[in-house]
Amino acid sequence: QVQLVESGGGLVQAGGSLTLSCAASGGGFTTMAWFRQAPGKEREFVATISWSGGDTYYADSVTGRFTISRDNAENTGYLQMNSLKPDDTAVYYCAARWGTVVAVKEAEYQYWGQGTQVTVSS
Repeated sequence: QVQLVESGGGLVQAGGSLTLSCAASGGGFTTMAWFRQAPGKEREFVATISWSGGDTYYADSVTGRFTISRDNAENTGYLQMNSLKPDDTAVYYCAARWGTVVAVKEAEYQYWGQGTQVTVSS
């Protein structure tokens, strides 16, 4: 059974940076991703990364500001968030799946963490 635990969320001023971590255990997955859910909105895709780390894909809203990465030796994924905006305020979720094709839909991910709150003040 795969377990994912996010950390690193918090309160930051607009223009600031945060790095989220996703500690994984249990194995059985290849692709990792980050999603987010803002108050009153549906959960949305943020970024995904392949097993090797060689393939990444981002939502348009975060391209150029966020960087997804992973350390397979440590079973940990990361989301470096720079130039944060108030619109980035949300609960951020780590997700994982078995597969090599880029996946941006919630339903394509079998494993989810509990989420970590990111709040960006103006």
